[in-house]
Amino acid sequence: MAIDDDGYLRPEGWPGSRGKVYLGDIAQAALRALGPHDPPRFAEQPGFDEQQWTLSSRANELQMRITSSPYWGFGLLPNCFLNRIELSGPLGIRARCVHDLVASVGRNPWEPSRLRQFEKVTGCEAARHRSAWKDLITRASEDMSEEIDQLEDSLRRLKGSDEAVSGILDAAGMAISEARAALADRNAPAVERALGRATSALIEADPDTEVRSSETNAQRASPRTNTINQDEVEAGHLLDEVPFVDLSDED
Repeated sequence: MAIDDDGYLRPEGWPGSRGKVYLGDIAQAALRALGPHDPPRFAEQPGFDEQQWTLSSRANELQMRITSSPYWGFGLLPNCFLNRIELSGPLGIRARCVHDLVASVGRNPWEPSRLRQFEKVTGCEAARHRSAWKDLITRASEDMSEEIDQLEDSLRRLKGSDEAVSGILDAAGMAISEARAALADRNAPAVERALGRATSALIEADPDTEVRSSETNAQRASPRTNTINQDEVEAGHLLDEVPFVDLSDED
């Protein structure tokens, strides 16, 4: 990655960039988990060591600050750097960010290469690091599970109310099952997509939303509209009876 003249993080090869930085997989995953965000800006730019820096970014209510520094080997060992990630914002949003970070990395980011040195530099035992991460992951999972439960309650309420929407409700039930499976895989984006499909189906099936009644009214209005258009077309022959006067030869 590169740094531009204003200290913003840019892709490699950015025009006018004047420095390079090595983020590492954890920092890159953290920025991805932040979602659509402002361009990250460096509060402390890397010097000779491309892995020692501090940057920050914001995505709506969530503020992220990442500090990279060595904890062993004077910065000579690429696997002995730590990323201190500070999140500021509502607890639910912070939890979701951490959940997505861990899911995308594919390993436990709280497990260092050299445990003793890591605990000494951070001033915290590995068990406390693990607990802090796990607590946020659990909170995010519980929030998504609660959303799924709410949709299931809506599905049970609508079942058997109208045979005409049984197919729509079956689709909603399938989407809810897919959401639970995605949650078990820690695939939050897939959970959101499945919940979106389930929500759309339930809205369509719910008589209180008036979605189906609006469609029915529109269908009833269509024949009348066609009749009006037909009358307009059939009245076109009246134009042939309008007399035509040529005034081009008059003085």
